Amino acid sequence: MGNTAASPVSTASPASTAAAAAAPGTVYDVIVVGGGMVGSALACALGEHGLDVALIEAEPVPPLMAGEPAAARVSAISAVSQRILARLGAWPAIEQLPGAGGGAPEPRVCAYTDMEVWDASGPGLIHFDAAGIGEPALGWIIENRVIQSALLARAATIDALDVYPGVAVTGFEEGRNALGVQLADGRRLSARLLVGADGAQSPLRAWAGIDTMGWGYEQQAVVCRVRCEQPHHDTCWQRFLPGGPLAFLPMYDGSCSIVWSCSRAQARQVLALDDAGFAHALGEAFSHRLGPVLWSGPRAAFPLRLQHAQHYVQPRVALVGDAAHVVHPLAGQGVNLGLLDAAALAELLIERHGAGQDIGAIAGLRRYERARKGDNLLMQAAMDGFKRLFGSPLAPVVFARNAGLLATNALGPLKHLFARRALGFGRELPALARPG
Repeated sequence: MGNTAASPVSTASPASTAAAAAAPGTVYDVIVVGGGMVGSALACALGEHGLDVALIEAEPVPPLMAGEPAAARVSAISAVSQRILARLGAWPAIEQLPGAGGGAPEPRVCAYTDMEVWDASGPGLIHFDAAGIGEPALGWIIENRVIQSALLARAATIDALDVYPGVAVTGFEEGRNALGVQLADGRRLSARLLVGADGAQSPLRAWAGIDTMGWGYEQQAVVCRVRCEQPHHDTCWQRFLPGGPLAFLPMYDGSCSIVWSCSRAQARQVLALDDAGFAHALGEAFSHRLGPVLWSGPRAAFPLRLQHAQHYVQPRVALVGDAAHVVHPLAGQGVNLGLLDAAALAELLIERHGAGQDIGAIAGLRRYERARKGDNLLMQAAMDGFKRLFGSPLAPVVFARNAGLLATNALGPLKHLFARRALGFGRELPALARPG
């Protein structure tokens, strides 16, 4: 738990400097700004190892109750990410919600064992299966809110972790040996390290003066839940259309969560269709792979872009997850990269804290940046390359990518290598993500 003391933080103006010096505040080792999946995982990892941590989440997150309908926003959790969530003690609450009124637990996770990807412009197809790489599953499709709710429930059981739910950060303050935050309710907190887990538009990143590079794809991802005539067979399906990939992701209740990447104009048209028109357009785009679309839930859309922070760290500041990097969702790697960020940063901070070293010192924080930046940039480049490769209408490119899909599908060892890499294996992993 944090300690109440005179706040060591200050702002740029003399008046506010005097106010900050006089105002009492609560002092922590680490303040994590942003209580989404990545920020909550980092806070739990640090709090479990005795660091005093504050986790600030602007949006209130009510406990998820059994019987609530599934949400469309989901993540494809890799085997390595599942291991991190299990090590944090959150996996049992993710896998099954407590039953209403003491009834039987309700499953909220779909383990997918197969993945099929094909090109709408040719015969190219590739199929992955868990048995081929000796794993029980290729991954798990889980609602984002289920993961976040489970992590916040776990956070509530950790004595060294204070959660500030439903309160926004209204300002940041700079001091000699600590940084601070001002909350909308008037409270002030300070810490030796501030971590930005506050999303792609990170206010902490902007305040720290860390620039980003990247570009928009002039696309939007339309998401919703659908039910089809045929079962999904615990398979992730993805068809590469000229306008962008269309994915059908299997869910625990037999429905699918769809992610349809398309141009802004097409997204507007798709969102404006009535339910029958949308079901028909979606079925056509998916070549009716699972039969007619029988039902669809509420639709939403969000813009797609590539973005990367020029630096992950500054003195007493670190970035994780979307605050540091944003990738195209065609392979569902965003949250998996973010959880690896959280695991790597936690490993470093726990080690330095145990050795009595300054956890906010830039020399130590650069180890985290070196550990994660190259891996994230490589994944961004790969996803950007796939997006451009499968978006090209040029005949030689269409021929080459279809031939490549067919050839890779026929070469078992190469295909299995790709699958294991996507699952997170074959790279240096933080302690939280390693086996056993």
